[in-house]
Amino acid sequence: MIGSGPNGLTAAIVLAKAGLHTTVIEAEPSIGGGARSAGLTLPGFLHDVCSAVHPLAVSSPAFASFPLREHGLEWIHPQFPLAHPLDDGSAAILTMPVETTCARLGVDGGVYRREVAPLVLQWPELAREILGPVHFPANPMLLARFVFLAAWPAAFSARQLFHTEPARALFAGLAAHSVLPLEALGSAAFGWLLAVAAHAAGWPVPKGGSQQIAHALGSYFESLGGQIVTNTRIRSLDELGEAALMLCDLTPRQFLEVAGARLPKTFQRKLESYRYGPGVFKVDWALSGPIPWKAIECARAGTVHVGGTLHDIATAERQVSNGSAPDRPFVLVAQPSLFDSSRAPERNHTAWAYCHVPHASTADMTERIESQLERFAPGFRSRILARHTFSPADLERHNANLVGGDITGGAQNLKQLIFRPTRMFYRTPLRGVYLCSSSTPPGGGVHGMCGYHAAQVALREAGH
Repeated sequence: MIGSGPNGLTAAIVLAKAGLHTTVIEAEPSIGGGARSAGLTLPGFLHDVCSAVHPLAVSSPAFASFPLREHGLEWIHPQFPLAHPLDDGSAAILTMPVETTCARLGVDGGVYRREVAPLVLQWPELAREILGPVHFPANPMLLARFVFLAAWPAAFSARQLFHTEPARALFAGLAAHSVLPLEALGSAAFGWLLAVAAHAAGWPVPKGGSQQIAHALGSYFESLGGQIVTNTRIRSLDELGEAALMLCDLTPRQFLEVAGARLPKTFQRKLESYRYGPGVFKVDWALSGPIPWKAIECARAGTVHVGGTLHDIATAERQVSNGSAPDRPFVLVAQPSLFDSSRAPERNHTAWAYCHVPHASTADMTERIESQLERFAPGFRSRILARHTFSPADLERHNANLVGGDITGGAQNLKQLIFRPTRMFYRTPLRGVYLCSSSTPPGGGVHGMCGYHAAQVALREAGH
């Protein structure tokens, strides 16, 4: 197994459980890929390097089948999964009980209940369908109901379904996780998926940081007899000798680097044509106190979407898609130390935030991100003790899979959501060599399902 992100570790566990002697090889000093934590600012402050909040991890069928709690993984659920502040000092709130969210949405509550509540009731089944590989659905009617909502542009859905700005803004922030312009077909899918996940399972943070996900997966893998080797970068598949199976937690660009000479030219061209999406610019702060939100509900939320109205968010994401770094970006903020005291010294706090930027952008977004927080939390800057920034290039240096700062493993347009990275999905033309990164179905996110399905395919085709 090349790579120790959540997908690589999940695939390795599946192989080890099948009785195969399995070794994970990681280029960096620590395992985890996008699920790592580190002291980025001051002593005693623990920051999540990439992912911080994990709505799909807690709903992952793969993770649910592993005894990760026995290996140290503990989820913390904030009182509110999500808050979305507005300029008048109010905030739209996403709560786990659907009815509470509906009540807060006022005249839009009925529409929201009609669309979301039936999917929440069937979330385990829907999660299996959405997080599965391309397949004939076990429940076609359930999936059809979701697809009917999901296929539309998010901006169109928000304006057609909702009448109030809080409801429209809340949905726009959810849909902006797609890293697509909100006018793009299919961008609504991410809004509905994350909303349903929030109500059904929450948006938790791991106690002790995202690294604990990787540690739990790695510990369980080693308990099965697996071996992990770090600080070892594979430059060519030839270095691995005659391994019966090779699974690669690599995006197409990295796979071309290690396997290109052995691949048919036609397959090389297909991988070369794979499109990466926009990048992110990320800031971590050590703070002298909690973020001073105008809307007090935001202090009870693990995640806060900072961007204002539907119009504001759609404008920012459109600018990113058109190649410009927005002046007023949509900012995703996590504040785990409010709920996990292990993240910062007593009375201090951490905060984590990123905004979308064009692919491989060199723009420094620090001032723009902090201005957006000041917009909804006056006095925020006065609480900054230290900051650490990651540009798209910095993220790629930290984790080679984050090409141009793309944290989703490739552009999430309709074509690449279905045929990811090619029509062969996890397979390659090389015997016994498979792909299992977020560039394969079902795509980005800390859920391990790309690795889980790739390993199942590999075992089946190897006769296990």
